[in-house]
This record gives sequence, C-alpha cells and structure tokens, in this order.
Amino acid sequence: MMTLPRLFTFFLFTVFLYSTAYSSTPGPDVARYGKVAANREYTLQATMLGYFGPDGKRNPVLQANKGDMVRIRIVNGENMTHDIALENMGLKSKTLAQKGDTTSIVFKADQSDTYFCSIPGHRAAGMVGKFEIVEGAIITEVVIAGFIPKKNNKALNLGFENGTTNDWTATGDAFTEALISTDPSPVHENDQRINMSGKYFITSGGTKNYKRTGTLSSVPFTVTHPFAAFKVSGGALQDTRVELVRTDNNEVFFQITGSGRATLQPVVVDLSDLQNKEIFIRLVDNETGISQIPYIGDDKFAHINFDDFQFYSTRPNFPNELKQTDIIILPPLDPIVHSGLSGTEAAKSMTTQKGFSVKLAAAEPDVIRPISFTIDAKGRLWVVEAHTYPIRAAEGKGKDRILIFEDTNGDGSLDKRIVFTEGLNLISAIEVGMGGVWLGSAPHLLFIPIDKSGDKPAGPPQILLDGWGYEDTHEMLNNFRWGPDGWLYGTHGVFTHSNVGKPGAPDAERTKLNAGVWRYHPTTKKFELFAEGTSNPWGIDFNDYGHPFITVCVIPHMFHVIQGARYHRQAGKHFNPYTYDDIKQSGDHVHWIGDRGPHAGNFRSNSKGGGHAHAGAMIYLGSENWPKEYRNHIFMNNIHGSRVNVDLPNRKGSGYLVSHGEDFLLTNDTWSQWLNFRYDGSGSVFAIDWYDKNQCHSPNPDVHQKTMGRIFKISHETDKWVQVDLTKASDMELVNYQLYPNEWYVRNSRLILQERGGNKKVHKALKKILNENPDVTRQLRALWTLHVTKGLTEKDLLPLLAHQNEYMRSWAIQLLSEDNNASDAALTRFAELAKTDNSALVRLYLSSAIQRTAPEKRWPTLEALLERAEDKDDHNLPLMLWYAFEPTVPIDINRAVELAMKAKVPQVLPFTIQRVAALNNAESVKTLQSLQQRLEKMEHSDQNHEVQALIKKVLEPKQ
Repeated sequence: MMTLPRLFTFFLFTVFLYSTAYSSTPGPDVARYGKVAANREYTLQATMLGYFGPDGKRNPVLQANKGDMVRIRIVNGENMTHDIALENMGLKSKTLAQKGDTTSIVFKADQSDTYFCSIPGHRAAGMVGKFEIVEGAIITEVVIAGFIPKKNNKALNLGFENGTTNDWTATGDAFTEALISTDPSPVHENDQRINMSGKYFITSGGTKNYKRTGTLSSVPFTVTHPFAAFKVSGGALQDTRVELVRTDNNEVFFQITGSGRATLQPVVVDLSDLQNKEIFIRLVDNETGISQIPYIGDDKFAHINFDDFQFYSTRPNFPNELKQTDIIILPPLDPIVHSGLSGTEAAKSMTTQKGFSVKLAAAEPDVIRPISFTIDAKGRLWVVEAHTYPIRAAEGKGKDRILIFEDTNGDGSLDKRIVFTEGLNLISAIEVGMGGVWLGSAPHLLFIPIDKSGDKPAGPPQILLDGWGYEDTHEMLNNFRWGPDGWLYGTHGVFTHSNVGKPGAPDAERTKLNAGVWRYHPTTKKFELFAEGTSNPWGIDFNDYGHPFITVCVIPHMFHVIQGARYHRQAGKHFNPYTYDDIKQSGDHVHWIGDRGPHAGNFRSNSKGGGHAHAGAMIYLGSENWPKEYRNHIFMNNIHGSRVNVDLPNRKGSGYLVSHGEDFLLTNDTWSQWLNFRYDGSGSVFAIDWYDKNQCHSPNPDVHQKTMGRIFKISHETDKWVQVDLTKASDMELVNYQLYPNEWYVRNSRLILQERGGNKKVHKALKKILNENPDVTRQLRALWTLHVTKGLTEKDLLPLLAHQNEYMRSWAIQLLSEDNNASDAALTRFAELAKTDNSALVRLYLSSAIQRTAPEKRWPTLEALLERAEDKDDHNLPLMLWYAFEPTVPIDINRAVELAMKAKVPQVLPFTIQRVAALNNAESVKTLQSLQQRLEKMEHSDQNHEVQALIKKVLEPKQ
C-alpha cells in the first residue's frame, strides 16, 4: 500500500558576482535599485566549499526571468573573508569577514552570467556557479511519492517517524543521543538548517557530539522497487558515511559521505540489479574530528546525518540531489603533531632524510619575523626583519631592519649579530652585491651602499624605481636573486598592481606588471618584465644551465620561466589582449588532493605533498658530496604541509617536465613557515622561518605573531665548515672559482668580477675556459662571466651559434638579443638556425629572441620556425611563436595570413584570424572574406570547416 508521500521542497536562490578587474565599489545598479522592492529574492551561505542555498544545493544554477528585479542576500558561513559578484554585469558585494555577516545586492536581470567569489583562490576552491535568464515559470517545488520498505508486512522505521530507533542496532557511542526532532538541531549550530523530512532525523554528533564514534545498522529488508532515495549530510570524510550492504554476503554495494554541510540532501540509488535481495543500511562514524592542527581547530562536520529511506518505482529527480561526483571526499587529517615549540625543540622535532641533520642557528629574540635573506661573499647571512608587515607605515615610521649574522667558529650557531640599518618600511626582499644592498620596499626598489667595513651603510637608501603596488602586501615584489646574466631578478604577485619606472617618469616610460618575473640591471639601470603570469610566485632560482624556475601558490606550482612567455594566471587578464592562450605549468603534478581546488586539501594532502602554498625556491647546486639525486633539483617549503618538497626537472622538448620527488624534510610543526633557503660555501642550507600560528596572509596586523622567528641550518654528514671571504680574492682566483662544483663560489665570484669590471687578463682566462673546458656547464659559466664583465662582442658570440652544444647556441642567441636590437648579421643567422637546428631548446630561444626584435625584421625567422612540424605538440613553442608572430599581423595583414596558412604549428591560423578581425577596418574585413572564399574552394576537412566557422563568427558583427 502506498504511504503518504513525503515532500521535498526545492528552494531556488541566486548570487551576485564580480571579476578581479572591477573596483570593490558597488556598481551603479546598486545605487539605482538599492531600495526598490525585488520580485525575486535569494539567500546563499558563502563558505570555501561553495555557495549553498537553504536546501543544501552547492553552487546552484540560479534562474530569473528577463527584467526581474533580483535581490541576493549573502550570509557568511565561516570566519573567512568572502564576497560574491556577477562577472559580466560588473557587480560586486562588499567583503564579509565574520561568520554571520550579511550583505545584499539588487539588480535587474538582463543577461545570463557567472557568479563567483573574488577573494584570491576562492573561485579555484569551488566558489563559482551560473546565473541564467529563462523564459516561463520557474519551478520552486517538486513533490515526490515513495514507498516505505516493509518487513513481515510491517512498515520499517527507516525515517524515524515513530520517534524511536526501533529497527536499528547501534555500536559505540556515536548514536546514543542521535534522534533529533527540532530544526535547527540542538547539537548543530543555530543557523544550520537540517531540512529533515517529517518530525525526526538521526545524527552521529552534529557540531557538539561529533567526537563520538560508532555505527548504526538497520534490520535487513527486501528490495521491492528498482530505485531508492534517502537524505544525508555531514562530513565529506572517509570515515563518516552511509553504506548500503547486501545481507547474503555482507558486500557494501553503495556508499556516500556528506558534503561537508549540515543540510540534508536527497541521494538516489539504482537497485535494479538487487530486486528481491535482502539489504540493510549502515551508518558509519569512525572520525573523531579532533585536529592536531591548531590553525583549523576541530572538524565540526566529522559526523553523519541521515533521514527518510524510501523505495521508488521510477527514478526520482530531486532539484537538490546530492551525487557522489559532487563530493570531494577528504582523507583523515595529516598527522602533524607539534605546534608552538621553542627553536631548540622545533629543530629536534624535525624528520630528515638519512645523513642529514637540522640545527637551530638563531631564534627569537635575536631574530624576529624574518621575511627574506641572502648570503654574501663572506658567508654571512643578511636577514630582513619585517616588523612593519602587513601594513606600510607612514613615511619615517617604518620599523623593519636588516641584520647580519655570522658563524665565527663553525659550530652551526650564528653567534655574531650586527644591526646593519633600521627604520625601513615594508621590506619584502633583499639581495647583496654590486656595492650595496638591494631591497624591495613597495612602492620602491631601494639601494643602500655599503661602506668599506662591509657592515654599515655608506649613505641613505636610494630610490631606484617607484610605482610598485602594495594593495595585497603578501604579493609585492619579492625573492631577489642575481641571474647568471648579471641582472637582478625578482618575482611579483597577481593581486598587487604595479606601474614601475624611475622616480618622476611619465606613464609612457613605465612598465605595468602584476604576476610575473621581472629583472633590473645594476649598471645600465634598465628594468624589464621578463615573463608574465602565474599567481603569487615566492621563489626563483637558476639551474646549472641558467634556466630559471619559480614556485607559486594556489594554481599548479611549478614553472620553467622563459623570457617573453605568458603563463597561466590565477586571476586577471594578460596585458596583451591578443594573447588568446597561455603556457601552463611545467609540473606533472600538484601538491594537494582532490578536484575542488587547492584549499580543500589543506592539512589532508600528506600523500600528495602537503598543500597548495609554496614559499622559497632553491635549486641545489652546493656540495658535490650531497647525494647526487638532489643536484639541480628544486626545493620549496610547503606551508600547509609543514615540509620541504623536492621536484625533479627533466628535459622534455624545448623545456622541462617536472615530477614530484620524495619530501626532503618534515618540520612536524604546524607553526613552521619557512620562507626561503640558501646554500653556503660548505654546501649546507640555511632556512628562515617566520614561525606563526596563522598560516594565511591577513591585512589585520593582530592576526600575525610579532615576537618569533628562527633560522635553521640543514647539513649533510659530509659537509665541512669553511670560512672564506671572496671579496679578498684576486681576479684570477675569482676566475678559477668558476670551475668549483659548489655554485655559491661561482655566483659570488662572478658578481665580484662584475662589480670590478673585468680586464684583459680576466677575459683571456675566461675565454680559455669557454673554448677548452669539456664541461658545458663550465663553458656557460665562462660565457656568463665574460658577458657581465663586458668581455664579449658580437664577433665572439656569432661563432657560438654553430657550437655543438644546444645550451651554448641558446645562450648565444639570448646574449645577441640582450639589448633588444640584434644586428642584421645575427638575424640572418637566426633565420638559418630556425630552418636547420635540430634542438627544440634552440628554437625556443629563437622564439624568445625574435620577440625582442622589431616586428618588420621578424619574418624570415618566423617563416622558418612556423613550418617546423615537429614543434606542434611542444609544451612551449606553439604559444611562444604566436607571441612573437602576433605583432607582425597589423604591419602586413596579407603576408601574415599567408604565413599562418602555411604554418605547421597549431592555433596560429585561428589566432591570426582573430587578430585580423580585431583590427576592425575595411582591409581586415576584405582579407577575411577573401580567405573564406579560398577555403571554400579547398578540400573538405575538419580543420577547414572549423576555420571557416571562425571566420564567419568574427565577420558577423561587421556584415
């Protein structure tokens, strides 16, 4: 007999959105419609897992009729910052900071749109959905009729509507006070609607009793219908789940967790293969929810809620159905056992690889809040204390300072400490060399000359460049590093917007940048954007071949950096609107679990590497006695993972494929926040540790610790302390240091020679290494040192284009193009190499160098490169060639189209069509029409049809 139907009510709701390009000021529609009564209202709760409506639906498709006045109310579901915005409409809410905060927006529904959270990383974490304009009535309620299972002709208590747990058997204590008859529930938080059916539902703990564990199993019953449905909510955890079990063999044939929410949602199960079989329901809660990580506290969704199991004759369709594919099931919390340790205890608590040890080199109060450091040619550590962070102080009120540390006796402790200077403001990076200290101090790049003693300023800070942004003060200019070419390199985050130039320079003489890698030449004073894109890079280093790599956060983390490249961005648009596509990461992995975005896996990603936030980048080129597997590999700190990851770059095509290696070190401490690493003359590695309970940036100064900081020294058992002062070495000694296996000697001696300026004797010795040394890495070192000491001419570089080694040919190309003005002789050779060279790396350097050449001089090289079919699937070359080719389109449309038609590299032709269309003039329209006619006469192919469709699409607005 059919029972009374239960009602499932679907509440539609919506959200408003904005893109990072918009101001945080509410759009004009807010002012226009703010007090107008809306005829469609929606409420959403905002959390890192997504936007949720009253019925638990995550990121629902929100609907309205065209012309509707829509009011959207947003409730913050947690103590994190959230907002919500409409992308196309350009609307944005105010930012919510505290749990329970609300805001609303009113707008006229004129177009479909995308909604998302604009806070960095939140969209990637899953806070995004669709808003649709629809015609006709919008369904707001669906009624589904089901059948309660029976046993011995008696309806079973699978919805708990008799007010007991009859027909169920419990183990453990999770379900001892499990039956709840009110909504909100007394064991959940007051604002958590459960959405139960009828008067009762069952829970293993809610947010108050969630630490209990146990099971609850129903009596067996026979499957009499092809479908079933029930309601579930609670933790998206392996150990909080609903199981359906066959009675005859105890096989679990279906299971599902909650979705990390309290609101019950219906789940549908296909039972067509189990007709007339006996099954039973088992609710499982083996998760205590007790976190060892003080940063996140206990997991209040470590429980399971269940209600209303029924059979159905046909598959029911619930608007808010919870599907297994909607859930990212999280593993147990990572076992990070320590927090808030003293420096000595922290060092003792770390786990290292065999043969390595960690020693506390310095700690509070001797060093506090270390944000950046470097090691000078005397082996001393120059450390910035960031007391001003995260808010720039008023002029003259800065509190940051630079300390110089030294180990005078080789015991691993930094026993000598000098205050170099104080009163600095918002320092984010430091490097030493070329006679002074180089500092990131947004809005400035500063230089402080060093006096002859080597440990005092020789004058006040000099502003070299200004215009550096600091809207987001953990994404400013950072991580300075001297490149092998003599430039100072640095990184910059995506949510800080800079317009850099010399003080007083007009806008036309400035360079706009946000995410990317930049460089500054210490003697020519030139500033360049080297490559753009990524997210918040906080580390850069160079391998044995002079190739830079950066580590980033939130998006995939590993990028081999190519001059002129444009990389996958976390947010915002590329400065060139004709980019059309960008180069993706060089890694084949990420360090977090799941597909819901990087934040979802924080503190549960032990198996993958720890989490999404990376700081520091060190390519180890130190002691030759370290295990060989570490040389040329990339070390980075994984903040949420409390560990040092190691990635393994291997050459592939024109670049690298970077794989995940075994973690180098576990700090086992949730407060550890290593921000950078450097190896010294002994080969040992120093690391600075910000050490803070709070692991996320906040503009609130009170969130961050103010009295702690550490420096650790990591050594291999073969490391031997050395005390050396390279500043006292002769020129020839510095030349010979170019042959040392430990790159610390190589880089510092090259920098000193660069400062001294070089001479004939130095150049002769370096050319001997360049021409005679059998090791290409030593040849490269000689080449770079000749370059920085002005010992190379075009006459020296042109023959290197025929060198037998691809690395030498590549660097010859880069240095010939260094001044963005390669000679006609060099360009002729570039075109020849483009036709004949068998190295994809050389062709990559050509595609980079040709970007630094006047567009009208690019044709011969581009014509050859674009016909190299072997590069069509390369990771870098197709897009690098487009970036070089695109500026030629406006100067000769017909020639560009002809070249694109012959190109063997994909995307060049469709991109060219888009670029021609963007010119939006009579010539461009005529050219595309002519091309369309040619294609219609050619043989039919999928590619031909796609190109014709594209031309039709771009011409439609113009016809």
